[in-house]
Amino acid sequence: MFQKRVLAVVGGLFLTGCSSSLFEGEKPPADIPPASAFVVGDEAAAVKIGAAVLAEGGSAADAATAVYFAMSVTYPVAAGLGGGGLCLVHNASGTSEVVSFLTRDSKGGGPYALAGNVRGFWALQHAYGKLSWDRLLAPAQQLATAGFPISDALETRLNASLDVLRLDANLAYEFLDDNGNLKPAGTVINNTDIAQTIAAIRTNGPDGFYRGPIGKKIVDYAIQQGSGITAEEFGSYTEARMPAQSVAMGDLTVYLPPGNLGSGAFAITLFRKLTDVMASLDIGQATRETLEQFQVEALPKDLGATGFAAIDTSGQAVACGVTMNGSFGAGRTTPAVGVTLARSPASSAAGLSSAFITPVIASRTQDNAAITGVGTGGPNGAASVAYVLLRAARGDELTQPTDMRTTGLAPFSTVNAISCSKGFCAALNDPGSSGLGMAAAQSSAAAAPEGQQASGQSSEQTTPDPNAPPVQQLTQQ
Repeated sequence: MFQKRVLAVVGGLFLTGCSSSLFEGEKPPADIPPASAFVVGDEAAAVKIGAAVLAEGGSAADAATAVYFAMSVTYPVAAGLGGGGLCLVHNASGTSEVVSFLTRDSKGGGPYALAGNVRGFWALQHAYGKLSWDRLLAPAQQLATAGFPISDALETRLNASLDVLRLDANLAYEFLDDNGNLKPAGTVINNTDIAQTIAAIRTNGPDGFYRGPIGKKIVDYAIQQGSGITAEEFGSYTEARMPAQSVAMGDLTVYLPPGNLGSGAFAITLFRKLTDVMASLDIGQATRETLEQFQVEALPKDLGATGFAAIDTSGQAVACGVTMNGSFGAGRTTPAVGVTLARSPASSAAGLSSAFITPVIASRTQDNAAITGVGTGGPNGAASVAYVLLRAARGDELTQPTDMRTTGLAPFSTVNAISCSKGFCAALNDPGSSGLGMAAAQSSAAAAPEGQQASGQSSEQTTPDPNAPPVQQLTQQ
């Protein structure tokens, strides 16, 4: 498979996506083992946990799951347990699938969304993982219990969310000092409430979140705050699994969410407009035209979204994006549980966040992914991952974060990608953010299971309403 193209090794993990130089194709020193498993994301502590999972022989789906749950602790502004998202999976056999677990409106209405993240990552990991669920959630529980330092990435978004923090007692207690000022980067904080919730999920799977004491507390609190969510509705949330859509871009076959999801509708429309700009890489006009086509005029600066990606030695590639539909979602945290509720997709323009989650996996051959990446946080995130694809399609080698076009709004709109070309890979975080890309030495192991239905999973697919207004088409799940 792919060789590594990185410099430093620490404890079997290789660091990329930083200021260190690359080997530029030469062989690594003999004392450095080969690496071909990679992970990249917006928050460094979570990425390191994903790299450790890969180093243990975990699959890309395992790494993505571990990264997500770690980020639910270290980056809750966008990755809270109360949010939703979707993941794109591509295997060496050539099969590609989308696992969709986007937030949904309650049938009874109200300001809060039905959460999908816990159910979604359970489905992803049980279909494509190799390590135990318990192993993957343990680091997140440990971070929440023992404490973690506020990262530069989190501090940046906290600074932009002070009004939200000050209106919620739980968030204020965690992130503000006694004078109401933001705790600076490096301050070690913990969250024992969320630690107990993750412990329940770790032990009991999704039922530990959606049902039982924790589910009841979440639903009861939401109802007290004016939500129409019912216990049955919350407890019966089910993800959807569906084949990925593919589009041609030069010599690349690009896999992405299908058009019956809002994110797929926007991305497919945008990508099909890019044929004429491959030489110039001028994607601005295509993006503006796509926004006009869907009648999107104004969006909040921070849509509360983040993305991450991983590949392993079996050739499995996973790209995921999650969102709270606004910074810290609705800004209301369930007491004694620690779960901040996502904003209802229908409640404001921030509900369009899921329409711009753009996971992509592009290949030139059936078995190897040339690009595994995700753009999140708005149309700039989608445009930035499109820029990466265009450069790869015209034959450019992407080996440094600066080879990607920063969104200019990072970390509010971000792009993260793993680029593989001519036998080498590089994990590239958004050059305008404080994310991280890492590679891990990974021993050969049996390929991860492909396409197996996990217990309780659904093959449900959704069909868009062709008569719906363009903006509404983007919010359809």
